[in-house]
Amino acid sequence: MKQNKFQMIPVSRPLFIGNEKKYLNNCIEDSWVGPGKFNEKFEISFAKYIGKKYAISVSNGSNALDLAIASLRLKKGDEIIVTNFTIISCISAIIRAGAKPVLVDIDNITWNFDINQIEQKITPKTKAIMAVHIYNFPIDMIQLEKLSKKYNLKVIEDCAEQIGQNYNNKKIGSYGDISCFSFYSNKNITTGEGGMILTDDISLYKYCKKEKNLGFSFDSNKRFIHDTLGYNYRMTNMQAAVGLAQLEKIEVLIQKRKKIGRYYSEGLKNYNELLYYPPDSYNNMKNIYWVFAIRFSNEINLTFKNVSDKLFRKGIETRPFFLPIHKQPIFNGAFGSDIDYPNSNDLYSKGIYLPCGNGITLDEARTVLKELKVILNGI
Repeated sequence: MKQNKFQMIPVSRPLFIGNEKKYLNNCIEDSWVGPGKFNEKFEISFAKYIGKKYAISVSNGSNALDLAIASLRLKKGDEIIVTNFTIISCISAIIRAGAKPVLVDIDNITWNFDINQIEQKITPKTKAIMAVHIYNFPIDMIQLEKLSKKYNLKVIEDCAEQIGQNYNNKKIGSYGDISCFSFYSNKNITTGEGGMILTDDISLYKYCKKEKNLGFSFDSNKRFIHDTLGYNYRMTNMQAAVGLAQLEKIEVLIQKRKKIGRYYSEGLKNYNELLYYPPDSYNNMKNIYWVFAIRFSNEINLTFKNVSDKLFRKGIETRPFFLPIHKQPIFNGAFGSDIDYPNSNDLYSKGIYLPCGNGITLDEARTVLKELKVILNGI
């Protein structure tokens, strides 16, 4: 795709190559755009794909986290262990449930939370661990399951960034007591906005299904008789139609991301002294390349800001890494300081991810790599 100064290469672009239009037209022809038949089809298909019994479609991934945590019926002051390096939705959901986030620093290879630090964070108030699969590699879920069973803790999987990822021949999202997914526009499959909750526990399923629908009773004769307040977290039939079509093509879409990610990896292999990026595989885990994320060496004077500005002037959009939770102004230092989370803190200012969405073309990736090399060669 030829670029000009008026056309940016976006950091992510969705790709619709299946039955999206056909299914959407079906919604319109049936005049059924609210929750409908495609919700059920999408839920059944997605649960089967991941390997869980029950699925609840919701309006976005943040709502999925809200409901998942609420379904655990935690008491005020109960604790959930979670990574310090994540989007704020994970922490917001814990706090809204009246629980306390307990943050864990990351490891420097996968950028997931360091499982070896978790046990020392467990207290009598710990009730759950939120396993957020970050960027490229899955968390070691076998080790995490052993730990959760030892201390009788629930596991909430946040799989938003790695839909379709495998670990030990099982899909991530199939391990946790309850699992959450996002179908935002930059995800491996998208419904624009939208999310999904998966579980094998019938009681958690019934809770989430009822609460996401304003607390309406499952008994149609008692529909407007409420014993709970509930939320309006419903996904529309039109969103579900797009999601079902995307799911049908998920392996093709994932392979497109992997192709771009491997192209960047090959092109940057001679710059190891200047930057680090997660390898194609690690400890029998495969990189899914949800994003192509790189971290500049401390030995060179490159930060997200100066590299991002230079690429932007060339028509290339980038994104910074997550600001670690302990640094978020809203928390005013409540979770400690940089000393407590050296790896998360070190990663943020030196991290950037490049265009690598489903709709990014190889020609666009060539342009990105060419301009990044200009910057690296100029050091």
